[in-house]
Amino acid sequence: YNRINVTGTSYGTRMALVYMRQYPTTVRTAILNGVVPLANKNPLYHAASFDLAIQALTAECANEPECRAAVPNLGTEFRAILARLDASPAKTALVHPVSGIRIPVRLSREAFLEALRVMMYSGVRNRLVPILLHRAYQGDFEPFAELGASSERDLRRNLALGQLLSVTCAEDVDRITEEEIVTIARGTTAGEGRVRGQKAVCSFWPRAAISKSYGDPVGVDVPTLLLSGTLDPVTPPRWGEEAARHLPRSLHLVSPGAHGVSGPCITDIQKRFLDAGTVDRLDVSCTTGIKPAKFQLALDRS
Repeated sequence: YNRINVTGTSYGTRMALVYMRQYPTTVRTAILNGVVPLANKNPLYHAASFDLAIQALTAECANEPECRAAVPNLGTEFRAILARLDASPAKTALVHPVSGIRIPVRLSREAFLEALRVMMYSGVRNRLVPILLHRAYQGDFEPFAELGASSERDLRRNLALGQLLSVTCAEDVDRITEEEIVTIARGTTAGEGRVRGQKAVCSFWPRAAISKSYGDPVGVDVPTLLLSGTLDPVTPPRWGEEAARHLPRSLHLVSPGAHGVSGPCITDIQKRFLDAGTVDRLDVSCTTGIKPAKFQLALDRS
């Protein structure tokens, strides 16, 4: 093929951007969903992005009458949970996903926040977050622990963690400075533990050498459609904006959703974009009708 249409989601957007930089004349169009530009040094911004997502979800709950009635003080309850976990881990239980046996677990602040962060990746699971946090605030951590464990298992099934380290150590972690950790990760809800832990592993993990110019912004004349979700806990809209400002023939759309947005409207826009081969006069009017799904405010414990 002389020219191709490139699409990527999450890290796939990084691959697409680097490919576009290396072979710009071979790319007819690009669709980037959940954008990871070169400026986003994984996992430096994970904690800050997670805070943005939680703040957005809290505001969304407050603006939905049913959620507001069920959980009127979501932000206050979330902070109270963290204060309790700072004092001591929560004792709860969950059903083992393989054996089916109910087992006791201790939930630390770190484990709680990482489980919540991973839940937020999903536009389905994040609909449960307000009621899960409310139940945890009331002392019942079991529903949260069960969904948290399920979310973590699903994530680990989809990631080759050794390869993830080999890639991110070279492309991202080696570019993270101590000053950046202090100014960007410190002071967030989740703190700097994740980035420091990953840097520690990268001190000995095998990876390839990359060019010193690898982190330069990608600026090419390729028609590009960028998509971001309002509640994305890892690639929030700011990163779509960052990539778009270097791509002169791009359009950035922000839609209700999490990490990787979808739905009939988004699919139709992508089809029209691929047919036209340009973002000029692209009809995106259907996005005004996209509404967040209702929060799920009852738990099925059967």
